[in-house]
Amino acid sequence: MKTAGIVAEYNPFHNGHKYHIDETKRLTSADHVVAVMSGNFVQRGETAIISKWARAEAALQNGVDLVLELPTPWSIGRAQSFSLGAVSLLQSLGCVDVLSFGSECGNASLLSESANALCDERVVSLTQKNLETGMTFAMAREKAVGEIFGSEISSVLGQPNNTLGIEYILANQKNQDKKMEIFTLGRAGANHDSNEKLNGFASASEIRRMMLLGESWQQFVPNSAVEIYEREFSQNTAPTPIFNLDRSILCRLRQMSASEIAKSPDVSEGIENRLKDAIAKATTISEVYDFAKTKRYPHARIRRIILSAFLGITDELAQGEPPYIKILAMNKNGQEILKQAKKSATLPIITKVAEAEKLPQNAKRIYENEVVCTDIYSLASKKIFPCGREKTASVIVR
Repeated sequence: MKTAGIVAEYNPFHNGHKYHIDETKRLTSADHVVAVMSGNFVQRGETAIISKWARAEAALQNGVDLVLELPTPWSIGRAQSFSLGAVSLLQSLGCVDVLSFGSECGNASLLSESANALCDERVVSLTQKNLETGMTFAMAREKAVGEIFGSEISSVLGQPNNTLGIEYILANQKNQDKKMEIFTLGRAGANHDSNEKLNGFASASEIRRMMLLGESWQQFVPNSAVEIYEREFSQNTAPTPIFNLDRSILCRLRQMSASEIAKSPDVSEGIENRLKDAIAKATTISEVYDFAKTKRYPHARIRRIILSAFLGITDELAQGEPPYIKILAMNKNGQEILKQAKKSATLPIITKVAEAEKLPQNAKRIYENEVVCTDIYSLASKKIFPCGREKTASVIVR
């Protein structure tokens, strides 16, 4: 048995994701696929457009055999935290052979060279100096790599999937005993966050836009996933855009002090005070983002800080790596992976509430936060579930 691991949000699952899974199997000879997928909140600092259960089901229908959940403190974290959390979960299974991801360049060697360059002490030092000029972290790092290693190595840092792939590589290198083989596939069709529509491919952001505006999106999604999403729409459990939570978020933020906001991950340099001022002036969450953003703190970072504060996720809670493996969905092949993982895994595996109740205290805190996050997520859809759905929803088995 050869198992490939994939890190994903599937927000929503679309034709490009299916292409990635199919090509991963074909080109790596993997016969089993496990995906670590973000839960109900995603790295953009927003709600997922469709619930984690529906997205996991769609993945299961289109080539993924086992779906693990990336807990919210990591799923809404910056790229380094997101990548470390997801990759560490794949490693903790103890039976994943290949780490597969999409990238703009499709060149694992070049991405690995760039990853190694980021670890160079000269780059680290120069990045810090660049930060002091007011650059974003991404710009500061790319400029430092370019000055020391040249444009070919630094150029890949300017593209989002390349950058995330490099973070996966760095996370994979942290535990040498559990390193997975690296495989990357060049992105097919529309670019990340693009509004292009090419040969049946569209970006997830464009599909989300079409879903929210009532435009036709079905041709960019596998038929089996279309059925799942349309079921969710008909049951008023989708779509679930973040702006449906505007008043709830503003209500919570207006009650928070600057010092409470400062406990959120990725807060530094007194940005909590700027955020508090923005919150006082804003009448929508979009206005909070606009009022608070700076050259150093772009929209994405502000969104993640705001969402963390709203969900009660502190820097302390998001430290390190996820402390348990939560199963969302599996098929027969997935059951085979799970059977092997039960012998090799280095973390507790959660398939039911009783197992979560036995977690160590720190892990249980993260699980209980996930329970609250699910209760809050429900408020973003037309149909509102009572509290406790996280504890009543079963693992999807196909």
